[in-house]
Amino acid sequence: MNTGTGVVKDETFVGNGASEGKRLIEDYEISPVPESERKGWFHLTMVWIAGIIALSATALGGALGSGMSLSQAVVVSFVGTFLLAILNIICGIPGNKTGLSTSMISSFAMGRYGAYLVSIVIAISLFGWFGVQLDLFGSSLLNVINSVFGIEINRTLLMVIGGAMMTVTSMIGYKAIEKLSIVAVPLLGILLVGSTVIVLRNYSLSELNNAALATESITIGTGISLVIGSLAVGAIIAPDFSRYAKGTKDTIISSLLGYFVGYSIVLMIAVLLAKATTEVDVVAIMIGIGWGTGGMLVLILAQWTTNNTNLYSSALGFSVVFKKVPKYIITIVAGVVGTTFAITGIYTNFITFLNILSIMIPPVGGIYAADYIMRHKAYDFALVNNIKKVNPYSLIIWAIAIFVAFATSASPLGLELINLTNAPAMDAFLVAFLLQLIASKWLMKDFTLEVNK
Repeated sequence: MNTGTGVVKDETFVGNGASEGKRLIEDYEISPVPESERKGWFHLTMVWIAGIIALSATALGGALGSGMSLSQAVVVSFVGTFLLAILNIICGIPGNKTGLSTSMISSFAMGRYGAYLVSIVIAISLFGWFGVQLDLFGSSLLNVINSVFGIEINRTLLMVIGGAMMTVTSMIGYKAIEKLSIVAVPLLGILLVGSTVIVLRNYSLSELNNAALATESITIGTGISLVIGSLAVGAIIAPDFSRYAKGTKDTIISSLLGYFVGYSIVLMIAVLLAKATTEVDVVAIMIGIGWGTGGMLVLILAQWTTNNTNLYSSALGFSVVFKKVPKYIITIVAGVVGTTFAITGIYTNFITFLNILSIMIPPVGGIYAADYIMRHKAYDFALVNNIKKVNPYSLIIWAIAIFVAFATSASPLGLELINLTNAPAMDAFLVAFLLQLIASKWLMKDFTLEVNK
């Protein structure tokens, strides 16, 4: 079948007796996900919750619990996660409607070469965070094993094992991520809720609400911005996963259940545990209350389910640039290189660079979401060869929104010139969204050929 991008994909294996291996790794990286492969809201909810539950999420909840009252933390969690859910819905619907990944969708709004630039930014950013998270995985798991079992084990070995697990599931693609998520989410839920029950036996909600702050006070506005910023990039790349949803209803329901319900519960549990124990690290909390093996299981599952989505979306981005290379090969190479970089500690010198790339991603969501609203008929895979090489309007808007993100970000990374929503990622998204609505309505009617036919 002609994919519309100059690459011919051999799909004769679908029902024609080819190997099960080919069927297993088929992930439609540069073509629409067929209706036969789409799933309902439950499966997508599990995938998003699994990606949300990570050490960084529990650490954020712990920080909120240490810097504000329980009632304030509840407000912050609900407001922040609701806004994230809305953001995920806005960005996820184009993926659901087209069946295409974030990088492929971006080509309709930004042009083919513009999409290459977007793909590279997304791919390198998420690839980089894969290495950073893998390094954290190895260090944290080493501490857990030493604390609980008193066993000395090589940290490099742990990172190699972790990197291999994450690479395999990412290599297979959405199918493997979905199955791992369905297994992991209930286990993670049991461990988190069980820890909460154990801790709350000794404290009342009133005592926790009135507990003294363990760190400097955090305002509600700052707390909301922290929650939004923690997963803004994840919401922007929602099409990478929503393209597997059966319908718009499934995208909306799974976004609300995953981001609003699931993430708010994770944050609130971390807040309660932090209030009760003055600890921020949920694994340390579980070890402290006697759940040593539980703490290790949480660490393995949480980092596995979250970090394989980083590598997965990174590989999808690279696939748009290197169309002739199968995604599973790109994933393997990225996984090996990322694991090697994590082992050697190279990533520690590039954290600032990765943060800069992460700031550049939210405007992309505002651009393609607004453009889809105004020109949804153009988002037809049959027209992909008609897309122009560059869309100067969208690229200029991207540059403006990136500047706004840096202007509203705190130093030393940002310029700290103005203050809009207190969340630079949301500032950049909104500016790009509003400007793109205008550009798509008045300046881009004929950007894609044969749109109105």
